[in-house]
Amino acid sequence: METTFERNLEKYAELVIRIGVNLQRGQDLMIESPLECLELTRLIVNKAYDAGAGYVQVNWQDDRITRSRLEHASIDAIDYYPEWHASMLEKFVEKGGALLNIKVPDPDLYQGIDANLVSRATKAAATVRKTYQNYVRNSIFSWCLIKAPTKAWASKVFADLPEEQRVEAMWDAIFRMNRVYDEDPVASWREHLKRLQRMRHILNDKKYAALHYRGPGTDLRVELPDGHIWLGGDKDNEKGIRFVANMPTEEVYSMPKRTGVNGTVTSTKPLNVNGAIVDRFSFEFENGQVVRYAAEVGYEHLDHLMKMDEGSRYLGEVALVPFQSPISNLNRIFYNTGIDENASCHLAFGSCYPTNLDNGTKMSSEELKERGGNTSLIHVDFMMGSSELDIDGIRADGTSEPLFRQGNWAFEF
Repeated sequence: METTFERNLEKYAELVIRIGVNLQRGQDLMIESPLECLELTRLIVNKAYDAGAGYVQVNWQDDRITRSRLEHASIDAIDYYPEWHASMLEKFVEKGGALLNIKVPDPDLYQGIDANLVSRATKAAATVRKTYQNYVRNSIFSWCLIKAPTKAWASKVFADLPEEQRVEAMWDAIFRMNRVYDEDPVASWREHLKRLQRMRHILNDKKYAALHYRGPGTDLRVELPDGHIWLGGDKDNEKGIRFVANMPTEEVYSMPKRTGVNGTVTSTKPLNVNGAIVDRFSFEFENGQVVRYAAEVGYEHLDHLMKMDEGSRYLGEVALVPFQSPISNLNRIFYNTGIDENASCHLAFGSCYPTNLDNGTKMSSEELKERGGNTSLIHVDFMMGSSELDIDGIRADGTSEPLFRQGNWAFEF
């Protein structure tokens, strides 16, 4: 007899196929999944074939194996990433495949590992996978990041609960934030996506020249380039098929002007940087570039991130999320950017999304930078929203209006 949990798990699997990657009949699907997520992955494979998938490929991942490389491999091996793997991803995209990633890294995965080794391995992978990442950022194909519990992650997030209750509590949180408990989660998601669509339409009509953030430790002005576009919820891939890149999602986001960021900003949530926690950190910007930064926890990992390449000290994304939102209302830090960024206004260092600029997907990297976009090997979101954050939208004529007050929208959608 099917249990309630099994029914909810099946609803979740159907949701990510129908709404997340929006798999089309005859389309191939690649799934990247932790070994611990075997049961969910099998259900997703079933739902994919039920939806008419041509072929489903599962690539299994394991945190212990990932860590083993940095513990035991030679220095030369740390600087290596296989070109054949990047080539496989590129060809998969070029053949019209969709990608689903169950992305749940252990927040303490690299505890005790030299930050320099983590940075070098990350840079090696990002360099070789540059073409593939361009496909991702330009929405050439359908891709979706989802979440599922692992013991390590659940134990970090729900450390206040008895060990035997933590994974169950994580499943409950994931089902809640993804509307799985609703009678028809697919219908609920479609309504949610319509609301995010209304938000982005309003912001696109306003055509703000800049945003001014004020909060504890934060006084930041972020200019927006001419022709910037607000996105959020679902988006079109190159073939016009709608997909949701991150589940859950509560944000609307756009592109900051690369050289137009000035002031200071202070984080409000911890950040998982490639398997290491950075917390209580702040930045000072001048003409777009970070000129000073500090962190009480994980400074060495933040330092390596800021030195990844020339573009890593500039912003590539500005995102708005109300404090009163489904994930934020859970009142829990998840140590997973894909979730925490959807509970808080946030900014992102590194590469912009060309889709956030009029005709941006048709521009070269040089043209994109001339129009105000940033390019980098990285794209790392960090959270700076709270119930004390105010944001003003500044028009081209210099006048302003309230956009956020005390962490929430200053007007109704």
